[in-house]
Amino acid sequence: MLGKAGSIALIVLCQVSGMTLWFSATAAASVMVAAGSLSGQQSALLTGAVQLGFVAGTLGSAILGLADRFDPRRLFTVAALIGVVANLALLLVGFDSVITIALRFVTGAALAGVYPVGMKMAAAWTERGVGLMIGAVVGAVTLGSSLPYLFNAMSGLDWRTTIWTSSICGALGALAILLTSIGPRLRIASRFRAAEAFAALRRRPMLLANGGYLGHMWELYAMWAWIGVFLKWAIQRSDPALAGHADVLTFIVIASGAFGCIFAGSLADRIGRTTVTIVAMVVSGICAALIGFTPAFGVVAVLAVAIVWGISVIADSAQFSAAVTELAEPHLIGTMLTLQTCAGFLLTFLTIQGMPIVIDLVGWQYAFAILAIGPAFGVTSMTLLRRQPESVRLAGGNR
Repeated sequence: MLGKAGSIALIVLCQVSGMTLWFSATAAASVMVAAGSLSGQQSALLTGAVQLGFVAGTLGSAILGLADRFDPRRLFTVAALIGVVANLALLLVGFDSVITIALRFVTGAALAGVYPVGMKMAAAWTERGVGLMIGAVVGAVTLGSSLPYLFNAMSGLDWRTTIWTSSICGALGALAILLTSIGPRLRIASRFRAAEAFAALRRRPMLLANGGYLGHMWELYAMWAWIGVFLKWAIQRSDPALAGHADVLTFIVIASGAFGCIFAGSLADRIGRTTVTIVAMVVSGICAALIGFTPAFGVVAVLAVAIVWGISVIADSAQFSAAVTELAEPHLIGTMLTLQTCAGFLLTFLTIQGMPIVIDLVGWQYAFAILAIGPAFGVTSMTLLRRQPESVRLAGGNR
């Protein structure tokens, strides 16, 4: 088994590998949407099915207390391999079948055993610097989510290559996680008490931390799901010669968020969780409101705002999870993280599915502005959390 440094590094790499399954079909479908062979609503349903699957998976995991009762490495492995099998099955059924939606649902449910479990494993290795540790894991999730767009760009129009490559990555991550060691802060609950978990969830500081997370999630996955299609539209208007590179540019925009996660995590541990999350949401909300107007100023303006948005939209994500690990009792951390992500991803289904309707009604110029509602709500929640006496538990007293 590996030691601390090796285990942390491998957890991060396994998260990158496992999370490639999330947007594999979305990236592959984006070319079909641009070509007119797949509707925007169909593409949204593919991504939305993953979100709903993740919600079902996290809810089931929370009810059964899976993240706190079992060895997280084995849970991660089994879950990731289920996701790989469901992803590979797309090669048989394609994108125009009801079975496709079911397979994406299963993929999302499986990833409930990857994303929050990986965060718990990382948090178990440190008492200080939790924000940076979980920031590295969420950065890995961000990079993993962006990679299918790079695979798509490298394989041209062959969506099968994207599916194959993401499946191989997921399988490697599923097996490699077994080589890691368990951190000293990890607690395995002998028995799961649902009443205790839901009572902890209703405490005001926990509600406010999750309120901030929900505001963040209102914006995040709708942006990730639709930024590729938006960039194709925006670049076509600004500089048609670059339109063929939209997938690479989408990869850059989403992947840039990995830097934001790590930088924000380091900063939050030193100057405060609520401070960093508030600043990040203000910046991302402004980007959401303005990006639709950037094509008029050229492709450089489009990419500049998109990259700033890509960094800021995810920079605060890990800090909501870090706050939960600091506010929760040690034996409930896995369940609290799972319930947090469950609520957040249920919300993302609504925003992802709603985007095509908004786009049809107001056009791309104004469509993303509706996402700024989330950061505004999140800023309010984190400001109120900052005033709670329990907030001194955040980042060693750095609120």
